[in-house]
Amino acid sequence: MSEMILKNAAVVLPDAIVTGTVVVKDGVIREVASGATAVPGEDMGGDYLMPGLVELHTDHLESHLQPRPKVRWPAASAIAAFDAQIAASGITTVFDCIRAGRDIDHGSSKNDVMETLGALKKAGSQGLLRAEHRVHVRCEVCVEDVIEITEGAVSAYPVHLMSLMDHTPGARQFRAMHLWRTYYGGKTGLPAEELDKLIARKLDQYNRNYATHRKHLVALARANGIVLASHDDTTVEHVEESIADEVAIAEFPTTLEAARRSHEAGVKVVMGAPNVVRGGSHSGNVAAETLAREGVLDVLSSDYVPASLLVGAFEIARRIDHISLPEAIRTVTLNPAKASGLDDRGEIAPGKRADLVRVRVVDDLPIAREVYREGNRVV
Repeated sequence: MSEMILKNAAVVLPDAIVTGTVVVKDGVIREVASGATAVPGEDMGGDYLMPGLVELHTDHLESHLQPRPKVRWPAASAIAAFDAQIAASGITTVFDCIRAGRDIDHGSSKNDVMETLGALKKAGSQGLLRAEHRVHVRCEVCVEDVIEITEGAVSAYPVHLMSLMDHTPGARQFRAMHLWRTYYGGKTGLPAEELDKLIARKLDQYNRNYATHRKHLVALARANGIVLASHDDTTVEHVEESIADEVAIAEFPTTLEAARRSHEAGVKVVMGAPNVVRGGSHSGNVAAETLAREGVLDVLSSDYVPASLLVGAFEIARRIDHISLPEAIRTVTLNPAKASGLDDRGEIAPGKRADLVRVRVVDDLPIAREVYREGNRVV
């Protein structure tokens, strides 16, 4: 039986911070005690000891798989580099976003997706991954190949989360057409006349595919017990559609009204930690901090910057007087764990997995100094 004792830590519990000791046996938290102890153990030096972070939505793996336009990096190497960055950010459970469907007429093919999933599975089975990696399929609802790719992924590999995305010009995140033009113009480098043609194609895709594809994908998730998330809901009508589809998670609602209705319905509201760190949305949508102040923010996601998850939680507590640090830390630990059906982690309590992060704050910047997954130090 292996035992680890972490003492003299500021232990972050779901509702309080206590100075004390955490005892781990065989990868599970066995005891949490307040006060000093003379028992030998690793001295945390007063640093915070908090649950390992749980990340529901990161597409950062894509930047490792495709570091430059038209450059496809070997999947095993990309995953190893991505995993190291994830773990160093204090994340012990990560839902890797794998895109199904070719947004803006290019992206990962079915072969690319299956190669990535295969490499993830192999790396995990070989014990090469520091964090626990789970699969989140991001479904571009309107595009032609989304169903083929999603069905292929679900039939071949464990898929734990599916999100329903619609990036149609003039809708949701890009209700203002000039924002869509600015974002995708920069992403594609297309001149104005080519963007006009692309807009026409995307609108045609929406009219032909949205309703039937969404219905099919929702049924696929239900049949396979996969947690379902909405994405970029903007209006109350969007949210009502999501509620009817039994989504559990609302990713990045773009307005306060959509976030409030989702929260009222028990759908867990996820916002980007980069949004918090930067002080607002890069697309001009509602700020995550606004939702936190209104009491309708449940979960933070690192989205495209893994390090933002830890920083964002501390920033929420620092900026908003009525949100305590334990409450802010729940948005990156216990809340995402519960939202995704993982009841064995996300808090420091007897019987829970010993996924732990030692954090030191220097000049208001939290730094993950040590990371443990199931009691094993991985960083």
